[in-house]
Amino acid sequence: MYPSHRPRRLRQSDPLRRMVRETVLTPDDLIYPLFAVSGEGVAKEVISMPGVFQLSIDKIVEEAKQVRDLGIPSVILFGIPNEKDAEATGAWHDCGIVQRAATAIKEAVPELVVVADTCLCEYTTHGHCGYLETGDLTGQ
Repeated sequence: MYPSHRPRRLRQSDPLRRMVRETVLTPDDLIYPLFAVSGEGVAKEVISMPGVFQLSIDKIVEEAKQVRDLGIPSVILFGIPNEKDAEATGAWHDCGIVQRAATAIKEAVPELVVVADTCLCEYTTHGHCGYLETGDLTGQ
């Protein structure tokens, strides 16, 4: 294991020990990304991210169960809406893709922490992360 020699000068104080301690990464530290799309039985690979798929809600629930079985405690949902508008309706409406996916995951795998991406850019026709009011971007 590196380093084979551990100089005591790096262990003189608690803040210094915390700064130089070894990194431990476990599944508890991970958040698994899921990309939600409308439809049934949809598993469309994201070309720019090999091995990552846009999934319909039924497939997302299956994937969430596998995530749980791997010991990963949380997922983050990104929505790919069918329709976009200037008000980003899909981001806040009860029938939005992320809202429906989050509900389905929590019903099927209640122990998973579900995080939702709150950026509006995917839901707006103009592609900005906030609302446009009188030509100015708000809500950033």
